[in-house]
Amino acid sequence: MPEVYIGIGSNVDRDLNIRRGLEVLEQEFGRLRLSPVYLSEAIGFAGDDFLNLVAAFDTQLSVAELSTRLRQIERDHGRPDHAPKFSARALDLDILLYGDACGLVDGIELPRGEVLYNAFVLKPLVDLAPEGVHPGEGQTFHALWQALSARTEQRLTPYPLEL
Repeated sequence: MPEVYIGIGSNVDRDLNIRRGLEVLEQEFGRLRLSPVYLSEAIGFAGDDFLNLVAAFDTQLSVAELSTRLRQIERDHGRPDHAPKFSARALDLDILLYGDACGLVDGIELPRGEVLYNAFVLKPLVDLAPEGVHPGEGQTFHALWQALSARTEQRLTPYPLEL
């Protein structure tokens, strides 16, 4: 059974939607391993800051089945179908890693590209699996974070959300 890492974000009723999303994920997938929560600015559009974290769990679902289930959870939490890529979100759930899958799987590119260039994705991933290896890059997440943090200006602030 593959271990999956999911990026979780919200910039609409952030605290509430993150908590509710995590409750549903735990009901659906069992015990979650969670990173700390971070506050980060919206990227690609002018909007309220996001809360972001990463959850890890094992699943028997295929990538396609998992993606479909995550989209439904987003919709159940107010995200409209066909929402613009860069827009406010009550709940955003993205498959970052699915085991050691690399490449196009069920129409989804894995690992998710954001792992390599968005601090709000990579830092929480490092918190959960610093010695984990990026399937496409062959480097640890810790090494990738050191390289990214040296060159990025993305603001990332720990956020004290009780989970």
